[in-house]
Amino acid sequence: MKHCIVIGGGIIGLCSAYYLHKEGHKVTVIDKSDFSSGASHVNAGIITPSHIVSLAAPGMINKGIKWMLSSTSPFSIKPRLDYDFLQWTWLFKKSATPKKVATSIPVIKNINLFSRDLYEELKASNDFDFHYQHKGLMMYYKTDKMGEEEWNVGKLAIKEGLKVEHLTKEETQKLEPNIDLNIKGAVYYHSDAHMTPNEFMIKMKSYLEENDVTFLANEEVIDFQISEGKIKSINTKNTIITADDFVLTTGAWTQKLAKKIGINIPLQAGKGYRINVKRETGIHIPAILTEAKVAVTPMNGFTRFGGTMEIAGINSQINTKRVNTIANAAENYYNGLQINQQERKDIESGLRPCSPDGLPYIGRLSKIENVTVAAGHAMMGWSLGPATGKLVSELITDKKTSLDISPFNVERFN
Repeated sequence: MKHCIVIGGGIIGLCSAYYLHKEGHKVTVIDKSDFSSGASHVNAGIITPSHIVSLAAPGMINKGIKWMLSSTSPFSIKPRLDYDFLQWTWLFKKSATPKKVATSIPVIKNINLFSRDLYEELKASNDFDFHYQHKGLMMYYKTDKMGEEEWNVGKLAIKEGLKVEHLTKEETQKLEPNIDLNIKGAVYYHSDAHMTPNEFMIKMKSYLEENDVTFLANEEVIDFQISEGKIKSINTKNTIITADDFVLTTGAWTQKLAKKIGINIPLQAGKGYRINVKRETGIHIPAILTEAKVAVTPMNGFTRFGGTMEIAGINSQINTKRVNTIANAAENYYNGLQINQQERKDIESGLRPCSPDGLPYIGRLSKIENVTVAAGHAMMGWSLGPATGKLVSELITDKKTSLDISPFNVERFN
């Protein structure tokens, strides 16, 4: 049995702690917050085998530049004279090629399906109960051009073995009879599921605490003590902690923290926003409003509308124009839906950790043998939580990993 320190208390950190605990290890989870905020609590909660095309798709840089000056665009890149940002942008551009995207498609699909299966195992285990529904995902579109683009992706997914249908508006409306859709049609992925993230996070943490996993809140790691190719201890603002193994699940802050141990892990924070509507909306199947890039999820007791990918560094500023863009898009796709001013004001944001090639970093370091990194999941962090946690536990327990993790090599850009 090892004593493992998991640094970072988001979905990746908690799932890593869960599977390490199941392997019999002693686990401590530390976070600079109180474990009640961040991207893991405000995301769309969708498990996404459908999202087979990575963020680093051809044309995304050009779109980011085109939308750069727009305060309402769904994707924006704010230029900065910062070496890490410039390096990331260059690597993103190099990764956004048809060949690299095609190579990553089965990798993304397989880890998403693996993670969905693990969520279903968790649900069946009765360790703790949580909201989980497997109803698929609708890609709603309003124009023929977008419909064609979405169906082209759908056909790629069919080749990968996923069940996908191209539906007319009338066929879609039959599946969602309690709402009035203002769309031309939909591409329907049967593979996807959805959850209520903040509920799951609370219940997972409670389960872990009841099973002797230690949680240290408001403890920011400020330094590492390294000797003979190993981390011996970590320094926080309040204490020194020793352990056998250390797991970095620090999301958008991973690059900054990794530099303290001499490793460069290119990452940029991608800010997203969420609006919760706690009134009955009639929405029962999760959807992406494709032209607006807005996600819609019926959760336990409310409907969540979320969106935007704002590459603008680590900050918590709320852009009300982007919030209103999400709300207005929702009202435009769902006739009769109204998101009031109080709901628009009750906004939260989260920072998604985006790697340059759209693939997460999962693996050991070559120079420091007792460090495992699990970060860079971008918009798939929630979807890939259990898969990543399972892989982390297998690495630390010296087991053969359930998936080939070479595409997630932590040092692939060094």
